[in-house]
Amino acid sequence: MAQESMIIVGAGPAGLTAAIYARRAGYGAVVLEENIYGGQVATTSVVENYPGVDSIAGTDLAVNLYQQASALGAEIRFEPLLSCSLREEVKKLVTPSGTLETRAVIIANGAKRRKIGCPGEERLNGRGVSYCATCDGAFYKNKETAIVGGGNTALEDALFLSNQCTAVHLIHRREGFRAVPILQDAVHKRENIHLHLNRVVTEILGDKAVQGIRLQNPQTGEEELLNLSGVFVAIGVQPDNSLYRGQLPLTEDGYFVAGEDCATPLPGVFVAGDSRKKPLRQIVTATADGAVAATLAANYLNQLP
Repeated sequence: MAQESMIIVGAGPAGLTAAIYARRAGYGAVVLEENIYGGQVATTSVVENYPGVDSIAGTDLAVNLYQQASALGAEIRFEPLLSCSLREEVKKLVTPSGTLETRAVIIANGAKRRKIGCPGEERLNGRGVSYCATCDGAFYKNKETAIVGGGNTALEDALFLSNQCTAVHLIHRREGFRAVPILQDAVHKRENIHLHLNRVVTEILGDKAVQGIRLQNPQTGEEELLNLSGVFVAIGVQPDNSLYRGQLPLTEDGYFVAGEDCATPLPGVFVAGDSRKKPLRQIVTATADGAVAATLAANYLNQLP
């Protein structure tokens, strides 16, 4: 691979936008993606807060980004990054296919879904426990399910499932939700969405598949048992930046420390999207990061001999 190509880690909105801007700046773009392109957008049912677009399915937006980057000549490789060395002018990134070299790296690896951490969660993952209601919701038509969480994603998932499930139990550890008011109002209007506030899931029950969950009021210790077929976890996300620990500064929560210029202390290394410390994590801020990071990376390369 020629060194004039940027390497971009992650094919979510930030990474794909970075690839688009890299190509438009005249540089090659090699995108490494471990899972599916689109990141969390690919598992979002409907996007209604992206400027200029009234409403679009998350999968459609992900496809549009992927196709636009590909049409411009970005090379998207579906393989994980195993290790990297970023301190030298020529950075080295190791994948199962070999070692890639470049002078500009953009890390846009996003963030992953948080887990409850209760007994039964890992054992029944994929057998009734899911982290994507839009991906797996169709399997629970005319069944009873639960959503764990209190943010926008949790309430969106509850509304989505309520269209096909007989009952949806929305479980939140606090008294009030963190979701925007319009989602809270919509949830309160759905008769088959049942709220369980000030409750935590202490165990997911079932032998070969989910059969129920055990809830507890952390203040009183009171327990409750719900019989149901599916548990959807929507309690937020967390970054997975351990691969870069020791090379790039991280917050206590593991997010990259970088400002709005997306630059890191290492020359030629930029970070973009949800894995960066920032006040708002939305598609629009991820794409903005990708554009900024690629533009500054191009400026960096332009100044090199």
